[in-house]
Amino acid sequence: MSVDDKFFTDTNLFLRYLTDDIPKQASAFEKILVRAGNGEFTLVTSNLVIAEIVWTLESYYQLNRKEIQDHVTAILNTPGLQVDNTGLILQALLWYVEKNVDYVDAYNAAWALSRGIRQVYTFDQKHFNRLEGLRVVVPDELI
Repeated sequence: MSVDDKFFTDTNLFLRYLTDDIPKQASAFEKILVRAGNGEFTLVTSNLVIAEIVWTLESYYQLNRKEIQDHVTAILNTPGLQVDNTGLILQALLWYVEKNVDYVDAYNAAWALSRGIRQVYTFDQKHFNRLEGLRVVVPDELI
């Protein structure tokens, strides 16, 4: 293998490592992380994997938002791991914790704002109204 080799890294690997609920699998993934950190190959994961990690840690493992933020930030800072849109993820995590907004809503708001989109059509005003820079429009208001 070489540094040019890339491997998609699935949610369950991160969850095993973060929770150590299956120690043998956590240990196996830790060895992979060390090798990637040493430059033997590159791990790559997606924004959807990050969202699934947040959701699973919150719903199944019942971690608090700050613990989840710390875990995901650690993932983003893992040597040998590539994740697109880390700035958007970090912004979403900040709003997720500080504004008590669902992670996916926070990510979508960060994504929209990063593209200059400042208006949101939604029936779910609760979370989007907590975020500065967005104007929430409920479709009923148009009629």
